[in-house]
Amino acid sequence: MSSTKTAKFWIENYQMNIHPEGGYFVETYRASESIAQAALPPRFKGERVFSTSIYFLLESHHISALHRIASDEIWHFYAGSALNIYVLDDDGTLEIIRLGNNPYCGEVFQAVVSAGKWFGSKPVEENAYSLVGCTVAPGFDFNDFEMKDRKALLQMFPQHEDIVTMLTY
Repeated sequence: MSSTKTAKFWIENYQMNIHPEGGYFVETYRASESIAQAALPPRFKGERVFSTSIYFLLESHHISALHRIASDEIWHFYAGSALNIYVLDDDGTLEIIRLGNNPYCGEVFQAVVSAGKWFGSKPVEENAYSLVGCTVAPGFDFNDFEMKDRKALLQMFPQHEDIVTMLTY
């Protein structure tokens, strides 16, 4: 098979579904054991599995909309174009992580987005895709997921109007 695989190849072969924040995903791992709510920080509203993992694919016309979760999230690069991950602290500090396979361009194979930070992502190149993975610990639960609309995020981060506009619907 050719070394050039399309986004459709990955979506079909890994049976990916549309992700609520944009792009496609499939859960590849959900731990069988859980952490009791009493053993977790108060930001968690119930027990959580130890860890979860997904494949996540964005085409250049997709975004991963700005959102935040209650757990740390480790991103892993697999294939395609580099992916910019935009991370905003509550104080407005912006960090752009470039996930990819070319260290000469400042790209890294793995990166961590700390719990509670606002973040979103988009492939760097036009007419391309980015296939990445996300590992969350304690495991991902939609009860820990928060996404605001563009107007609310612009009020929070007016200095990053271009990023907020790009990464919201």
